[in-house]
Amino acid sequence: MNERVERVDERDRILAVVDREEAVRRGWLHRVATTICRDRQGRVLVHRRPDDSARFPGLYDVMVGGAVAIGESYERAATRELAEELGVHVPVRPVCRFLCRGAISPYWLGVHEAVIAGAVTPDPGEVAWHAWLTERELRRAVRRWSFVPDGQEAYGRHLARRAGQ
Repeated sequence: MNERVERVDERDRILAVVDREEAVRRGWLHRVATTICRDRQGRVLVHRRPDDSARFPGLYDVMVGGAVAIGESYERAATRELAEELGVHVPVRPVCRFLCRGAISPYWLGVHEAVIAGAVTPDPGEVAWHAWLTERELRRAVRRWSFVPDGQEAYGRHLARRAGQ
């Protein structure tokens, strides 16, 4: 079944409902919600995408998320994606929202943060490997491993906002 999303304009106003693959193919703006997950020690959840993934196969990422469904808020989508991809039900806190030009196509990206106290149960169709890394370990990993570029841009914005608080 095709995933339907809201096509939006440069100000994130809804224009139409379209097929997500068509939006990506034509470069139409749509909405994506992601979450940076931390544990109680402040470590960041890093995961590797499956090698057979349609988008960014085998790359590492600090973001968990996906398309915002029709009529869904960014926060609700982020919460839903955490449940689907990691099997956790935790609240999310909005961090920022920006027009991401994207490595594949442009979209509006809502970035959130969540603290996960317990174990995660990743969906193997979405997560091939995961670990909790300190900020220092993550900086080293970014130099050695191939990361999803959009996730790195969003994480950089997240760090900048945290530093400004």
